[in-house]
Amino acid sequence: MRVAVLGAGSWGTVFAKVLADSGNDVELWARRDSVARAIEHRRRNDDYLPGIALPDEIEATSSLPRALRGAEIVFLSVPSQSLRGLLRDVGPVLPPGAIVVSLMKGVEDGTGLRMSAVIREVLALPDDRVAVVSGPNLALEIAREEPTAAVIASSDVDTAMRVAAVCANRYFGTFVNSDVIGTEFGGVLKNLIALAVGIVVGVGYGDNTKASILTRGLAEMSAFAAAFGAQPDTLAGLAGMGDLIATSESPRSRNNRAGRLLGQGYTKDDVLRTMDQVAEGLASLEPVLALAAEKGIEMPICTQVSRVIAGTLHPRDIAPHVTAGPVPVGE
Repeated sequence: MRVAVLGAGSWGTVFAKVLADSGNDVELWARRDSVARAIEHRRRNDDYLPGIALPDEIEATSSLPRALRGAEIVFLSVPSQSLRGLLRDVGPVLPPGAIVVSLMKGVEDGTGLRMSAVIREVLALPDDRVAVVSGPNLALEIAREEPTAAVIASSDVDTAMRVAAVCANRYFGTFVNSDVIGTEFGGVLKNLIALAVGIVVGVGYGDNTKASILTRGLAEMSAFAAAFGAQPDTLAGLAGMGDLIATSESPRSRNNRAGRLLGQGYTKDDVLRTMDQVAEGLASLEPVLALAAEKGIEMPICTQVSRVIAGTLHPRDIAPHVTAGPVPVGE
C-alpha cells in the first residue's frame, strides 16, 4: 500500500520505518528540505534519530503534494499546536477516500479538541476516515526494533483493522478498538502524569513516591476520560497504563525529561530552550485542566504540576499532596 507520513521528527520518522518494514511504500514529508534530502540520499535522520539506518522503501520530500500523491492512508506526526495549520495545507491535496491517522498525543490549546476532532473539523471527514494510534511507543526503542504494541482506534472497526494491518510487523504489534476518546485521552493524560513523575525524580525522591504518583495518576486519568465518554477498560490497557509506564519511567521520554528539569529548579522557559523536541505534556496541561474544570473533575496531580510550572509550589512540595484529593490552599 502507498502511505504518507507527515512530520519527520523522531516519532514520524520511526513510524515511517515501521510502515516500510510492514511492506508499504512510504512517502515521508519533512517541513525542512535539508531533513528530507538527508533521508532521501543518506537514509538517515541524524537530527532526531542518530545512528539509525532507514529502509530504502521510504522516500522523503518537503513537498506536500508529492508526499500525498496516491496515498491511501495518511499518518500525521507534528506538534499538536501546529496541526490545524498543516491541515489547512493538506486539505486541497488530500487524495479522495484517504484515511487520516493521528500519531499525536495532545489537546489543542484554545479549543480543547483532541487531535482526531481537529482532523475531522478542518478536513470535513466522516468518522470512518479517521483513526488514532497510541501505546507505549518510545521512538528510539522501536527504531532499534525492540518489540512493542500499539492500539489503533476508530469509531469504525473496519477502518481500525485496515490501519492495524498496514502497521503490523515482527516487532510492532497492533490491537484495535472503537474507543477513540479513551485511546486519545490516555495518550494525552499520561504525559501530564509523566511530568509529575519527572519532577519528583528531579527533586531526588525514590520509588515509593513514583509508585504513588503512577497509581493515583492512573485513577486521575481514568476519571477524566470516563467523564468525557471513554470506556474504563481502555485506560487499563496499552493506551493508558502501558503508555503511562513507558513514558513515566524512561529517561528517553521527553515529558519525563521535562519534569526532571522542572524538579531541578528550571523554569518552563528554561525547559523549552533545553529541549530539542516538543514535550506535549507542557502544551496540553492547561487545556486539560480547563476541560476538567468544565466537568467539575478534580485533578490534584495535574494541578500540582501546573503550580510547580507557575512557580507557586516548590517542586519538593508536590509529593505530600498527590495522594489526597483537593489541592491545598496557599503554600
